[in-house]
Amino acid sequence: MNGPPPSSFPAFDVSKSDRTDALTVVGLTVTYRMRGRDREVLQDVSFRVRRGEAYGLVGESGCGKSTVAMATLRYLPRNGKVKAGKIVIAGEDVQKLDADALRQLRANAISIVYQDPGRALNPSLTIARQVSEAFEAAGVARDEALHRTREMLQRVRIAAPERVMESYPHQLSGGMQQRVVIAMALASNPALLILDEPTTGLDATVEAEVLDLVAQLRAELGTAVLFISHNLAVIGRMCERVGVLYAGKLVEEGATQDVFTRPRHPYTVGLLRCLPTAGRSKDSERLDTIAGSLPLPGSVTQGCIYVERCRLADDRCRREAPPPYRVSAAHGDQMSRCHYHERALELPRAGAEAALPERRRESLDVEARPLVLRTDKLSKTFHVGGAPLRAVDAVSIDLASGETLGLVGESGSGKTTLAKLMLGLLTPDAGSVLELDGAPLAARVTRRNDEQVKSLQIVFQNPDSALNRAHSVKRLIGRALSRLTSLRGPAIDERLATLTAAVRLPERYLGSRTRQLSGGLKQRVAIARAFAGEPRVVVCDEPTSALDVSVQAAILNLLADLQRERGVSYVFISHDLHVVRYLADRIAVLYLGRLLEIGPAAAVFDGPHHPYTEALLSSVPTLDTTHDGQEGGVGRPARARIRLSGDLPSAASPPSGCVFHTRCPRKLGAICEEQDPPFVDAGGLNGGPAAAHRIRCHIPIDQLRTLQAASRDDAGTLPGNGADSAPESAGRSE
Repeated sequence: MNGPPPSSFPAFDVSKSDRTDALTVVGLTVTYRMRGRDREVLQDVSFRVRRGEAYGLVGESGCGKSTVAMATLRYLPRNGKVKAGKIVIAGEDVQKLDADALRQLRANAISIVYQDPGRALNPSLTIARQVSEAFEAAGVARDEALHRTREMLQRVRIAAPERVMESYPHQLSGGMQQRVVIAMALASNPALLILDEPTTGLDATVEAEVLDLVAQLRAELGTAVLFISHNLAVIGRMCERVGVLYAGKLVEEGATQDVFTRPRHPYTVGLLRCLPTAGRSKDSERLDTIAGSLPLPGSVTQGCIYVERCRLADDRCRREAPPPYRVSAAHGDQMSRCHYHERALELPRAGAEAALPERRRESLDVEARPLVLRTDKLSKTFHVGGAPLRAVDAVSIDLASGETLGLVGESGSGKTTLAKLMLGLLTPDAGSVLELDGAPLAARVTRRNDEQVKSLQIVFQNPDSALNRAHSVKRLIGRALSRLTSLRGPAIDERLATLTAAVRLPERYLGSRTRQLSGGLKQRVAIARAFAGEPRVVVCDEPTSALDVSVQAAILNLLADLQRERGVSYVFISHDLHVVRYLADRIAVLYLGRLLEIGPAAAVFDGPHHPYTEALLSSVPTLDTTHDGQEGGVGRPARARIRLSGDLPSAASPPSGCVFHTRCPRKLGAICEEQDPPFVDAGGLNGGPAAAHRIRCHIPIDQLRTLQAASRDDAGTLPGNGADSAPESAGRSE
């Protein structure tokens, strides 16, 4: 076996790292006091982040990523302590600093950006006050701090800093809030910037803008970045090096290109196989999964910490803890804590779960299957401050039996409002049509009969907010069964057992409260509750966005299995376009409440597509790895990046003509500003009808196809909006 024993693995030269590194972590061990005993949540973690470098930390929830950040800031909770190790930031030993020196370090040398910008900002203070405070903490006078605030907001690409400075956090979009938080974090020009899941709640275009901003500012300021995320594609795009944490141990580390194209630990291989990458769909193959769950902190005393979940493990792995084997890779040294790191890529798939059940797929043409749900000119107008706001504008879609319709678009595009209209949680405008199985469907859920109520159910993004924490799992699902079915007594228990088995929820959890469950188990409970009444349609509103990739893969497989077994239809809402492509049969693209494109998933993704769809697809980082030892395109965009200027316009005053013309990089001119484009056929798929794929755009389909093919071959980017920024050929009629 190649690789040195533990004693020969090179130790950090801390005196040297003080001069060359922004952050050095050596032998970090952190314990939490839980139930009267200390439990190790980090064990002997060592890594360094060089000045100007971006270093990624990945792993499932509970692996210790955020604990690393909190220990670095010396901001552990009261029951946490650093048991051993050393943390050096910009030459300062963090553990030896007194209170005043620590305060100065936090004010001047290190900053952190959290996942939820809304919780990081004070809702009662203006943006000007909050950002200027960051400068004042560094010793800048108030007047000068306000001047620097304006400059910093401009630097983070906020176009109207004066207006934003006068605003309160709730008046800004999520992407704008995150830019403000980044501005605050950069106020002190820190040596180290920690980003803890900074883009998880953002849509594709805003996420891309925030990542572009971080990359640009890092290049300008030379700031080192510690990037914590469960989104491997984002890490692949942003970071030169990456460390993989599992149960508090660093199990693999190296150049991102090396780790993601030729991983040398079974856990890393498993994480990468969980991803729904380009070209994969529920009909072609199942996502691989990682069986089991993380061990409890401090429960593993000998052997490999990953042994219970590893399909390469043997008796040696149970007896001997693997040392940090070091090998030479294409872009530098690569470390792996695995006895069989040379065979990591030979990891077997998840047995029976890897096989896709045989099922004859029906045509993607919705006309070939019976329709379950139909909307015609479905609209919803809210009245805000006396002014009308058209959140959904004349949307007409059909949903066939056993079909998944993906709804995509930026935040504020009307996806969730459209879903609530289908569910009867909102009343549509007059003239809107809703039909279930060809019969009129009452607008409000309170006016629907029991069968109609059972037929449409929902799975929310956050199961914590959807499930009563005080009730047991058995009561939550049983209550739904009693309300949605005529079952009583033993029949409910029998149906409950069948339902929990269908969602792969072990029986031992039936007596547990939801607060005792992991995120993936909570979502399984939510899915079981939604399926209690044998629904015809289930609306899935971002059901996997808050989950780790391993749990996400299991949930996506589960949804696909339930669809095959029960013929249920899904309306699937997500910002993650890779997830949408994997699960959806057809995709509908919404912008400002308008339907801009609808068609089979392959046709929408492969093109031609609406310029807005093109921009969305260009914003998604792609983790294109081969896992066979050959180079892959880690973090490489699948097409030229298209930057959209400005924010989503207000639905209270939508643009005239094409609603997308104010941001469209392919705008033709006056026709786009003055005339609403009609839906046009974009061509059939695999011999299907042309009407299966429709686009609302003035640019002829053949011209769109040519322009977009050229963009995919171009390594550059398209500029912002307006006719002046459009490619020259976009203004010509052929």
